[in-house]
Amino acid sequence: MQQPIDTERLSNDLIIPRIIQILMIVLIIALVIICLSLGEQLQSPLAETQRIFIRSTLYLLAIVAFPMTNLIRHIQLRLNETMPFTELTVRLIAKKRYRWTTTVSMCLIGIVDIFGFTLFILGDGYNTLYIFSGLSALGMILYRPKLSEYIRIIDRLESKEEHRA
Repeated sequence: MQQPIDTERLSNDLIIPRIIQILMIVLIIALVIICLSLGEQLQSPLAETQRIFIRSTLYLLAIVAFPMTNLIRHIQLRLNETMPFTELTVRLIAKKRYRWTTTVSMCLIGIVDIFGFTLFILGDGYNTLYIFSGLSALGMILYRPKLSEYIRIIDRLESKEEHRA
């Protein structure tokens, strides 16, 4: 028989994934501030045709990054629920696995911000920087740590443990 869910305690388990999310958002803000403060000093403009090719490629990669991150996150969440475990408690295993899942998601979507920074250094304007930074921030919100996902992992692992016993 399952015990009632203590959401406050479980929410505390998500502190580290939330800190990771906050750090990634701070990275986005820091890169924008660096570009705003140093501006043209950072830039090493490329020829327009080369920059257009690189910009188009990075836009394509950014567009692909969202569904790929979603797919990888989905796979990781299912693996979190189904992978066998032996020595640790269900909650500790779930906490460790979910932390890894959110870290990977944040890093994958954080790359989109690096694209904008790179294009700015190569001579693109602030609009490109803002677009890529905004997309990255949107991804940080979409793939944030969610209590409902974490609880589902714990529930599935507990049901597996009951069947195993």
